[in-house]
Amino acid sequence: MLETELEIHLKQNGAALVGFSALGDKAPAELGKFPFAVTIVRKLSDAVVETIDGKPTLPYFQHYRITNTKLDLLALCAVDFIEAHGYDALPVAASQSTNTDKEAYRGIFPHKTAAVLAGLGFIGKNGLLITREYGSKVRLATVLTDMPLEPQRPLLSDGCGDCERCKSACPAGAITGAHYVYGAPRDTILNARLCSEHMKTYRDIGRGAVCGLCMRACPYNQKAQQERT
Repeated sequence: MLETELEIHLKQNGAALVGFSALGDKAPAELGKFPFAVTIVRKLSDAVVETIDGKPTLPYFQHYRITNTKLDLLALCAVDFIEAHGYDALPVAASQSTNTDKEAYRGIFPHKTAAVLAGLGFIGKNGLLITREYGSKVRLATVLTDMPLEPQRPLLSDGCGDCERCKSACPAGAITGAHYVYGAPRDTILNARLCSEHMKTYRDIGRGAVCGLCMRACPYNQKAQQERT
């Protein structure tokens, strides 16, 4: 089974979770030749995330960047595997942006769309993927492909309940506190412009491209960490 072989291969090379999905009408029109997706997940370090206290830190900034690099390398591993089996594959970088509409704050394909369809987690009020295994302390990469893939996990339902810790923690006021409805516009839960503009205030730790306060506040992180220990 190709899904099992690819999952083992990626985990041996450092993936924490791997998921597979059929995108259906969620596949971008311009990339319609790739109706399937591989989602690759890396867990962020518990110790590094714990350094975030009121603002992001240099250890978090560095860890965030190197985790993205590791995910991009894992995506290339997936591409090699898929092409070796006679199919095409397009890697989508862990950290991405478009050249056509800077104000959209979007990449060529949303990683969380494939991750949810793969049953790896649900989109929380913080706009992040929340997994059972690691909470929202994760980063993602995606490989789009024409290799037929079947999801190996059931879809997960929203588990935020009445919690609004991420909303309270957000210094930009970018989180509305609403539950995400699959397929709804992003701004129903998150104002991406406010989020992005606030991250630019952290230039003392690098390019100001990270924040992490909503992720740090998510109680699913502590729950997942306790279950692993």
